[in-house]
Amino acid sequence: MNENTTKRLAVLGSTGSIGTQTLNVVRHHRDRFGVEVLCAGSNADLLVQQALEFDPNAVVIADESKYPYVRDALASTDTKVFAGRQSMVDLMEMSTVDVVVAAIVGFAGLEPTLRAIECGKTIALANKETMVVAGGIVTALASRHGAAILPVDSEHSAIFQCLMGNLGQEVDRILLTASGGPFRGMTREQLANVTPSDALRHPNWNMGAKVTIDSATLMNKGLEVIEARWLFDVPAERIVPVVHPQSVVHSMVQYVDGSVIAQLGVPTMETPIMYALSFPHRLPTHMPKLDFGTLGSLTFEMPDRSTFRCLDLAFNALARGGNMPCALNAANEVAVQRFLDGKLSFLGIADCVEKSMERCNFIANPTLSDLIETDKTIRAL
Repeated sequence: MNENTTKRLAVLGSTGSIGTQTLNVVRHHRDRFGVEVLCAGSNADLLVQQALEFDPNAVVIADESKYPYVRDALASTDTKVFAGRQSMVDLMEMSTVDVVVAAIVGFAGLEPTLRAIECGKTIALANKETMVVAGGIVTALASRHGAAILPVDSEHSAIFQCLMGNLGQEVDRILLTASGGPFRGMTREQLANVTPSDALRHPNWNMGAKVTIDSATLMNKGLEVIEARWLFDVPAERIVPVVHPQSVVHSMVQYVDGSVIAQLGVPTMETPIMYALSFPHRLPTHMPKLDFGTLGSLTFEMPDRSTFRCLDLAFNALARGGNMPCALNAANEVAVQRFLDGKLSFLGIADCVEKSMERCNFIANPTLSDLIETDKTIRAL
């Protein structure tokens, strides 16, 4: 596909944070991108608004109870309306889709992403849980079907860009930056009574609730370590999380000669989204650019892993391998939701994940069905 060809997109999770920002990129580059499919969970009102604006071939509302509303609202258009999660999976086979933006949060994004990979689509991957849960299966499948996986997470996009033109064997370490979240520097005693509203006040990024809580616990960085291991084929001991409160350096790669290459930019997800969609080209940005005249200082420190235990839990899951990262992810998704619902303390998130992993039946070489069963079992547990 050449630089001037319009790419047709399927956006999984179009009403979420990444999905809405993806559509904003499309608004500013309608000559480069068109929308073929929009998939949403339950936000029927926003899905209808998006469909009326972008005129997709098809939309899916996963919540089947919302189907009549979406169908009737789009009855005067040519857009086909489907319901249910299986419809999301099936529509990934559409020949008119060039790029699938995998932006559904959590385990729910795995199956449609796998189907898109089987169809040889280019994947703009924002759903880190896909790699966390099934990294080995995903990478092998992508290799077999010739599907390109382009990272959308700002950190992994930065690493991807820092690796351009450099041989993998020359990499010494990946330096994965983290903002530290809203509770950086706090003690366990101070964290004992923090509320969901406290945790949702991220200092730099505008993200969905689940990802924002994961950032506060540092689980987000742990999940990104696992994702980086599979995306870039680098062992865990060579992936180093570094707290960088300004969120200007999005990640770095250190090479064997000591050189460090970093990718910098303003803290907005639209830049890595646009890079993944336009790769291997770069498009003019509609976002503010980094101003070094007013930037001030950039600081770095090591994360407090004893206070924010989720980071080490993720490293432990990766070290054990098998279905342990799947168990970690499932327990975390449930624990985060319980914290948001006021039924679990902030520090209880790590405790819940740790105990769930201890009680998980270990499978060294899980199949996809094993992972689906592990996810169900841990959620029930």
